[in-house]
Amino acid sequence: MVAAGALGESVKGGHLPASPHGKLEELFDGIWFVRGGIKMPMRIPMKISRSMAVVRGTDGLTIFNSIRLSDTGLAELESRGELKHVVRLAGFHGRDDGFYRDRYGAKVYAVAGQRYARGMDPSKDGLDPYMEPDEWLSEASALPIADAKLKVFSTSNPPEAVCLIQRHGGILVTGDSLQHTPAPDEFCNWPAKVMMKRFGFWKPYNVGPGWLQFAHPTASDVRSVLDLEFEHVLPGHGAAVLGGAKGKYRPALEGELKGCHT
Repeated sequence: MVAAGALGESVKGGHLPASPHGKLEELFDGIWFVRGGIKMPMRIPMKISRSMAVVRGTDGLTIFNSIRLSDTGLAELESRGELKHVVRLAGFHGRDDGFYRDRYGAKVYAVAGQRYARGMDPSKDGLDPYMEPDEWLSEASALPIADAKLKVFSTSNPPEAVCLIQRHGGILVTGDSLQHTPAPDEFCNWPAKVMMKRFGFWKPYNVGPGWLQFAHPTASDVRSVLDLEFEHVLPGHGAAVLGGAKGKYRPALEGELKGCHT
């Protein structure tokens, strides 16, 4: 889980600095995936990993789970096409959305009910949003990718969504809900390795334990993702799951979901 803001980091030009990250990997024709890191807004100096998906549509490129890339990474992104859209799926993500809007003029979309607030609790009373999206999304909204649709977990607080791209048997892009982190990667420091193990993060094909504990969706709402047809998952945390993804996630989705409301 990644907070919407990031306390304790300097903000230059109104935006937080670029995060460490790997290379854009083309998983399918016109669909890329990149893994990177982020410093958590906590007193303990935790650095965890996160992931971003980039999808080419008829109207340029769309980013999901934005990560501010380095200058080299941005040049690599620009070589793939014109960035036109940024979609926020997770209520605890979004800190880099504004950077892409200001640099590229990208249109920012967020799920209705989400807030762009600094810190670990974007729903906290009295915490003013630092930006607004250009468009609020619901399941009925038209997305900038013609063959994509949203599924919103309406009982999650803040709201959370997944995006189903209807290619290659179904590609599900997720935020905090479905993760795939069998072990810490190079973007995690030792406090994160220790603390996140305690909270149950280092598991393959997992439902995000932090999301369940902090957002408290109902179990039936979480399990409704099984109503979708998908073969692959591009998560907001962890590695891409290519092939047989629905079956791989089924045990976690049908098992105990700690933190859910009944």
